[in-house]
Amino acid sequence: MPIAGIDIGVRGAIALLSDDGELQEVWDMPCLNDGPKARRTINAALFAELVYKTHATRAFIERVGPRPGEGAVGAFAFGDCNGVIRGVLAAVAIPVQYIMPAQWKRLVGIPPGKAGAKDAARSEAIRRWPGKAGLFRLVQDHGKAEAALIAVAGMLRESSTLIRRPREPKAAE
Repeated sequence: MPIAGIDIGVRGAIALLSDDGELQEVWDMPCLNDGPKARRTINAALFAELVYKTHATRAFIERVGPRPGEGAVGAFAFGDCNGVIRGVLAAVAIPVQYIMPAQWKRLVGIPPGKAGAKDAARSEAIRRWPGKAGLFRLVQDHGKAEAALIAVAGMLRESSTLIRRPREPKAAE
């Protein structure tokens, strides 16, 4: 039962993990320079083809919002990425769970804060999957590392909710 992890954005990626956390595949976000003023945009048809071929049973996606100081054009473009991803996953009936950046980073052991976070994600991905280290060798491979770690964090969060202790039955009156 493959699980997808998605780092949203035109520099993001999609990772596919087995249900035991083994990294199976990772791809850069399929983008073209076909937006206004030749800006990069996620190509919905390419993304849909990729997602459909994964046979993922569920997806974990980083929940993101507008960033401080981001202009209207950038915020709109980022929202467009989110909409394409949500729409495609809904169309192929893949259940989605969102996970906040601070939460997934904490769950996989990435220190809080922005300084060095992208390299820390690459380092953690290489540590977890040393046989796939080449997938994360370049600085621009941080999106691949983050997508894979988002899937791991989602699985960890999911398993922790399944393991909770059941409530004690109420005493009969």
